Amino acid sequence: MRLMRLVPIYQEPNTSKKHPAHKIYPYLLKGLAITRPNQVWCADITFVGKTALHAVFLSASLRMERGVLYLVAIMDWYSRKVIAWRLSNTLEADFCVSALKEALAKYGPPEIFNTDQGSQFTSSDWTCELKEAKVKISMDGKGRWIDNRMIERLWRSLKYECVYLRAFETGSQAREGIGRWLAYYNAERPHSTHGILTPDEVHASKIEPMRMAA
Repeated sequence: MRLMRLVPIYQEPNTSKKHPAHKIYPYLLKGLAITRPNQVWCADITFVGKTALHAVFLSASLRMERGVLYLVAIMDWYSRKVIAWRLSNTLEADFCVSALKEALAKYGPPEIFNTDQGSQFTSSDWTCELKEAKVKISMDGKGRWIDNRMIERLWRSLKYECVYLRAFETGSQAREGIGRWLAYYNAERPHSTHGILTPDEVHASKIEPMRMAA
């Protein structure tokens, strides 16, 4: 894009705005060797929507006719498995908290949960869930963009292999299509970090999912 001098022609949504009244937690991953599933989880938010020809070249955003949909994903850092996700048409914290509750119910708490300092992840609804589960809260500091690289790679693959090609017109279409792709990513697509193993295989090789009560 730089060589071709292609640039966005409209402002992209900012999904990581800080809230001045929310507490910021210290960064806990410096020098930490992440060697097993459920040791560290991370989360991020991106946006998806209706595609247009120029969007593929000029922007990472895809806008739907009735606005923008936001996607949150929770990923196990070691295995790269997406363990929960949600779509929303607003950036309120509730859809992130819903994904977090699902992840905790299915797999139990991780030792550490790392996010950026976006208002959704510093909200009391989010941090209280982690505290009740006795999870250590870690937040990226200034210059720690590299810690988000796993989910950024996920977003890039999802958009170019699914969203850009499908041109979703409704939220239900987006939910169905994204759900299919994420299931494929977890169960069928080997991750380069682990050679020929898929995220599901790496995650299941070390821990067993918690069984929810009937």
